[in-house]
Parts: sequence; structure tokens; C-alpha cells
Amino acid sequence: MADLSMRPDILRWGWTLSVFLLLSYLLCVVFGLLFPERFHMHEAWAPLLPGFEWLTWPGFLAGTVGSFLYGWYIAVIVVPLYAMFGRGRGV
Repeated sequence: MADLSMRPDILRWGWTLSVFLLLSYLLCVVFGLLFPERFHMHEAWAPLLPGFEWLTWPGFLAGTVGSFLYGWYIAVIVVPLYAMFGRGRGV
């Protein structure tokens, strides 16, 4: 799939995106706990995170794991695509 020269980029982007999405998820949960229901963002997360339910421990853990794994998924797909499309341009 990816040659070894891409591995450091995939690792760097995987961790970066995973931590970014995880922190975003956690901030949205805290936001939802602090502000009135009409401002909650859990409706946006629910279709994207299988098993996510608002204000349950299993739902919270499913959202945490899901948001972290989405970062790795994006990195594994995007980094090789970026390298493939950038080859002819010296990028």
C-alpha cells in the first residue's frame, strides 16, 4: 500500500488528526454539559460515531474511540493520495 518513506508522514498525520478530533469531541461534550440544550452539538456527532449516545458512559467511550480512529483513517487515506498527486510536481 504505502512505501516506507511515507510511514513517518502517516504516523505524524495520524497522531495529529486523531488528537485534534479527540480534543474537538471532548470540547463539544464539555460545551454540551455547560450550555443549554438548544446549543448542544451531540446531534452532529451522533450520525458520525457508531454507538454514540448522549450522556451515557458507553456512548461517551464509543465517541472517544470513534473520533480518535477517524483521525487514523483520514491519515492512512490522505497521506498516500497526497504523495501520489504530488509526485509530478516535485512536492
